[in-house]
Amino acid sequence: MIPQEIIRRKRNGDELDAADISAFIAALAAGRLSEGQVGAFAMAVWFKGMSRAETVALTLAMADSGDRLQWADIDRPIADKHSTGGVGDNVSLMLAPIAAACGLAVPMISGRGLGHTGGTLDKLESIPGYMITPDADLFHKVVKEAGCAIIGQTGALAPADGRLYAVRDVTATVDSIPLITASILSKKLAAGLETLVLDVKVGNGAFMVERDQAEILAHSLVEVANGAGVKTSALITDMNQPLADSAGNTVEMRNCLDFLAGRKSDTRLATVVLAFAGEMLVKSGIAASSDEAERMARQSLSSGKAAEVFARMVSMLGGPADLIENPDRYLAKAPVEKPVPAARSGWLAACDARGIGVSVIDLGGGRRHPADRIDHRVGFSDLLPLGTRVTAGEPIALVHAADEAAAERAAAALAAHYRITEDRPELTPVIAGLI
Repeated sequence: MIPQEIIRRKRNGDELDAADISAFIAALAAGRLSEGQVGAFAMAVWFKGMSRAETVALTLAMADSGDRLQWADIDRPIADKHSTGGVGDNVSLMLAPIAAACGLAVPMISGRGLGHTGGTLDKLESIPGYMITPDADLFHKVVKEAGCAIIGQTGALAPADGRLYAVRDVTATVDSIPLITASILSKKLAAGLETLVLDVKVGNGAFMVERDQAEILAHSLVEVANGAGVKTSALITDMNQPLADSAGNTVEMRNCLDFLAGRKSDTRLATVVLAFAGEMLVKSGIAASSDEAERMARQSLSSGKAAEVFARMVSMLGGPADLIENPDRYLAKAPVEKPVPAARSGWLAACDARGIGVSVIDLGGGRRHPADRIDHRVGFSDLLPLGTRVTAGEPIALVHAADEAAAERAAAALAAHYRITEDRPELTPVIAGLI
């Protein structure tokens, strides 16, 4: 296998056969390709695309580049959810324990921030002691005893995707449907899932900005996953504003804890979390209908069972057992907090969600290069949702920054990301469709 020949052929728009793709991915996993070759391959795919057969071959090759997990000793349905990435999207942190509290086993393999979007692992690393890469035995034990475990890819699980994922983040090749499909599904196939629900974001804060793009991606994911033997569906959800009222790592972790503890409810975030819980429970056969599934999910929250599952998971993976009750004891705060005043009176009509994600990176809460260290403390909280009536000077958000200068820059940038109008806006529903 000559890597540059495969890159050249894909650059020229040729269709690669499964053997060539498998050989290229095997070399990637073994470390025999340079970062330049990996980036060139990703860019060629971005420009020329891949057929469905090529995408299936790429997905299977990446899934087979490492171990495949087995769950024969667990008598619960093995299920998971994955998001294509957004801003203020911490659904997974609440959904996994809710689903586990309702009777599913959820081995969730998550990723770091990608482009302007936040990463579940980066949020979890704001918890002192939390192990995002436990060994296989501990991962299995946590899933079996707690019901869920949210971790990162180990070197043994889809290792080819781990390297490709990092290179895509810094080479402007994130928003490629074949690469997104293979990246997401290779991890899910390797995790030994029986069912999968996908959150395909659409809007200015998503990788798929237009609805037709999101539907193409959703169909790609659903068809490839079902073809590989995993029962899969996808919800298309709105990402024209941050999903939660926070964007950043520690601030989103606080949002998660407040949600599980019952301190937050009836938000756009809650709508999405409950919808995905329902889809997971119905698809896995735990609930007979969406209404029954939603009742089960709400009961897991109101009874405190979902919070107990989350606390057990965190404790078993090295974090503090009382995190939900005492978040201030463990979650670091940024040195500077600064309100962002509304520039004028009116209605919050629109925002640049992608710009907000980029502003989090500018604060130090994301990466420009794969090896960058991030500041988990920084970000935005108390973001008012679109459709809110504000008066000039009223805070529309709170900046969390490392110093005064950074806070000033971030506050000015965030204010510029919002459009305030005299007329009340018509907002799109947070759940746009099911595939």
